[in-house]
Amino acid sequence: MRHRPLLALLLPALLGLAAAQDAPPLAPPAPLGAPVNAVQPAVLTLPRLLQDLRTSPGWRGADLTYRAAELQLQSARARAGLTVQAGASASLSKVPWDGGDWALTPTVTASFALPVLPWSPQREAVRGAERALNAAAIELRSSRASLTVQALQAYANARNAAAAQQLAAAQLTLAETLLKVAQEQREQNLIPQVALLERQAAAEQARAGAEQAGRGLTLAAAQLSRVLGRGVTLSGNVADYAPVSTLVPAGVLGQPLDALIARALARRPEIARAQAGLADAQAALATAERDQKLPDLTASVQAGQFASSGGRTMGGSFGLKSGTVSGQLNFPLKEPTTSVTAPGPDGTPASREVALPSGVALNLSGTFTLLGSGRSQATAQAQAATEQAALAVDSVRQGVELEVRSRFADLENARDGLSAAQTSLARAETGLSDARARVDAGLGTTLEVAQADLALTQARASLANLDAQVALAALSLAQATGDLDPLLLTPTGE
Repeated sequence: MRHRPLLALLLPALLGLAAAQDAPPLAPPAPLGAPVNAVQPAVLTLPRLLQDLRTSPGWRGADLTYRAAELQLQSARARAGLTVQAGASASLSKVPWDGGDWALTPTVTASFALPVLPWSPQREAVRGAERALNAAAIELRSSRASLTVQALQAYANARNAAAAQQLAAAQLTLAETLLKVAQEQREQNLIPQVALLERQAAAEQARAGAEQAGRGLTLAAAQLSRVLGRGVTLSGNVADYAPVSTLVPAGVLGQPLDALIARALARRPEIARAQAGLADAQAALATAERDQKLPDLTASVQAGQFASSGGRTMGGSFGLKSGTVSGQLNFPLKEPTTSVTAPGPDGTPASREVALPSGVALNLSGTFTLLGSGRSQATAQAQAATEQAALAVDSVRQGVELEVRSRFADLENARDGLSAAQTSLARAETGLSDARARVDAGLGTTLEVAQADLALTQARASLANLDAQVALAALSLAQATGDLDPLLLTPTGE
């Protein structure tokens, strides 16, 4: 007779516990003043997460960084091509100043420049921009992979928070039921006061755990909002979350460590940037050595009307160090003339205006620094910078190798815990089956069934958490090796 109140109290609790495990997604509370029939925002799913990630601020920022490298290369190529400039000028003169007439001379000018030697600064700038673009492409993929891993980690945290919330709700329901049973037993003087206080403390602790789990889901939503750059709505039902293990690249699991390290050394952006820096340092060293050995020679040719006041001329020049061919054109619109004085028919000197004579001039000039050039010191400095860049490449390679080894160890450690979690789940399932059999045989109580059911829920949550840890460790390893391509991620089972 004394067990009937206990059974009467436990039966609704068990029904509530079963309903909590199959509960629909938890909708966020409606804001104050909102219509009752207002449409609630859609719950975030894994495909929607991957879709929204491509419009997130971090993703767009990575795209803009790569776009800047593209524009820099286009600009460098434009400067390394043929450059043509045109201009115009006008001069107003009066000679002599106290008796001459004002003369207006409009002039059209044009010039061109074309780098022809491979060591010209413009062509070297193109090669540097190409190296920067290649490094930016690897950096773009790495940034996208990093953002994807961050989003999936936040999604897994949200799934764990939803599972913790459901588990905490079940624990709270059971704790409150046990507290009611203890209160009834205390009224019948069947248990001491300390036992009642223990049940009360357990119920209060379960209530605190439920509130903490609710805050964990809110925090997970904030983390996802930060990654996506927009507000998100999360479900409180763990069944609405897809496992992230479906996104693990097939080329990561089961691969030997040496192969993973080799792929990482060929794909990581840090190594690409360090190698680009080494190439830049080597190019600077070659420029310094060439500047130290080659004289500054310039050859030029000019043809046309030579006069101090300016005439119609055209010319070209070539600089050995600059490796650039350039040309100039100077064309006054008014025919330039000069005053010539000669004896007239009557023998009296007379002045007349004649066109300027035309000619051609060749020039070859060279500059040789004998003392104080500082070029040997510049070469030594460039050599030191090259050696430093080579050491930086080795350091980065060692860092990448260490990171791959560390993440590979994290994956192996996470996978080692799966067998124990699976064994615990099998034990919990067996315990629940045995508890139900004892109740059917009249040897057990519904309290034992409720406790076994809660233990099974905990074992399932623990196994799911470990599965998520293994998947996240594999994704982190794929990110470290460069195997994670965010544009190819497509979740299955949705």
